[in-house]
Amino acid sequence: MFSNADRYRRSWRLRIPPDPGETRRIEQWLATARVILAISALVAIRMDPTELGHSWAAYGLFVFYMANGGLIMMLLRRRQQSTAAFRLLVHAGDIVWPALISIFSEGPRSPFFLFFVFVLAAAAYRWGLWETLATAATEVALLWLESFFLLHVALGPGATLPWPALSGLRVNVDGFEPKRLFMQSVYLLVMGLLLGYLAERQKHLRAEKAVVTGILSRVRVEAGLTGTIQQIFKEIMSMYGAPRLVVASQESHSHRVFVGELNTSDGDASAEFRWLESGPRDAKTYLDDFPGAVCYAASDGDRWSTMALDHDGVQVPVANLMPISKLRESKNFASLITLAFLFGGEWRGRVFLFNPSWRGEKQEELRFLLNLVRQVGPAIYNVYLLHRLRRRAGAAERARFARELHDGAVQSLIAVEMQVDVIRRQAEADKPIGGELGRIQGLLREEVLKLRELMQQMKAIEVDKERLLGALNDTVERFQRETGISARFVTDIEDLDMPQRVCRELLRIVQEGLVNVRKHSGARHALVRLGASQSRWNLTLEDDGKGFPFAGRYSQDQMEEAGKGPLIIKERVRLIAGQLTVESNPGQGTRLEITVPRSGEVPHEF
Repeated sequence: MFSNADRYRRSWRLRIPPDPGETRRIEQWLATARVILAISALVAIRMDPTELGHSWAAYGLFVFYMANGGLIMMLLRRRQQSTAAFRLLVHAGDIVWPALISIFSEGPRSPFFLFFVFVLAAAAYRWGLWETLATAATEVALLWLESFFLLHVALGPGATLPWPALSGLRVNVDGFEPKRLFMQSVYLLVMGLLLGYLAERQKHLRAEKAVVTGILSRVRVEAGLTGTIQQIFKEIMSMYGAPRLVVASQESHSHRVFVGELNTSDGDASAEFRWLESGPRDAKTYLDDFPGAVCYAASDGDRWSTMALDHDGVQVPVANLMPISKLRESKNFASLITLAFLFGGEWRGRVFLFNPSWRGEKQEELRFLLNLVRQVGPAIYNVYLLHRLRRRAGAAERARFARELHDGAVQSLIAVEMQVDVIRRQAEADKPIGGELGRIQGLLREEVLKLRELMQQMKAIEVDKERLLGALNDTVERFQRETGISARFVTDIEDLDMPQRVCRELLRIVQEGLVNVRKHSGARHALVRLGASQSRWNLTLEDDGKGFPFAGRYSQDQMEEAGKGPLIIKERVRLIAGQLTVESNPGQGTRLEITVPRSGEVPHEF
């Protein structure tokens, strides 16, 4: 069992679990190839008997080898999986066979040298570079042991072996001379190195595909954008042993900047991805002037070791280390991987892996990260687009429902109220009936107002800095017209420069505040005022009603502690990084003051 540190130091590719189904298929393919190779050898002996002579022992050896291949095929068909011990046993037999047949063949010039090639290819297919080299070294060791045994112990006159079962088979004494044996050993080792290297590259490609497939499987629409990002980033952090990750992104048309962080440095593997407070100034810190599309940087005191690649995976020089040095002042890291991304021309950003620890060739790992972003990025962007499409579809459905309410229920209630008013006027002489009809008329009017407020809340608000002042003025005028409460909207702002989300939330706050005035205050006058200073926007709502049940001036934190104040307004103010102050004078009225910093952003939206 590896500790966390040991696990992180191992290459992530070596941690890819083997596929039992693929392992079983490889063994079946090798068994089939073993039978084909034995049949080909029998045909070669038949066509050129001089290779091994006319001895039945030669045919017997190859028939035994072919039967062994058939038996392995039968076992694989009967067994559901191939165990490691079974594979090692079969591989050991494959190693011994070419060493045995080489006693009677003519070294690399013999067609039976293919048995050496097969066993090396089998090791490469099953495992990788080091196992293939070990197989080649074992073959070389067996050949040299055979050379010593044959030339100094067992070989009889006429270069024959003293066992009757092998009569007719002549030993290729020339092939076991040190010089020729040395050259054959070199052939085997070089071939083992070549086949092992190719197998290792193929193994790495399979591991990369498995990683990409595994990460893509974590892209789930139902998890939402933040949940999907969290799952993917945790996987990447685990692969590269990074305890901390930061992602920064910027929307192209609004230039809004969003910064999020996932931090497991305290050992909490269940840590959640969270969005941080951010503003336009963070674009310079996280997004501008970093070298290449992907970059690795490690510091040794005041010296930096760096490597950067462009979008094509070509290494580019790192001329400017100032962005990395400035980032280090705020994030305090020893090494860093930073990776750029671009989603649909709508979002650009960078991912930062702090203090990664992995074993692997840096340029190859950085190229893999580029490929990972190319394949996973569109899936994340599709989740974002799908959620945005769902929000728009929901807004359209709410607007349709609001229209149906307006054209149906609201109009019917208004007609009923008008009929009741006519009946009430006709029955004014009868005081009890007139009073009861007046009460019913008031209830109908109240329900009409509630339905209109519900319709207003259901409508999607598409308001920006150009339309906010007009929307606020229309909202206040509609409130006065429908409720009979005197209301005014006042502002001294001529040129408004406000993010769209802040505009939308301020309009919702005004709508909610006016609803509260109508329902609870009993006020006769209301005032809405919007102002601005150099660092913030100021929104004020006043009325002369009965006020809250408490008296005095309370900040948002004080209201949270005491459980007081308008709940929905407090939540909306929090979403735009604002502050709410409530001043209540029971019997005299209420004053709500909302201040929003000009750099206020809404990280939850991304």
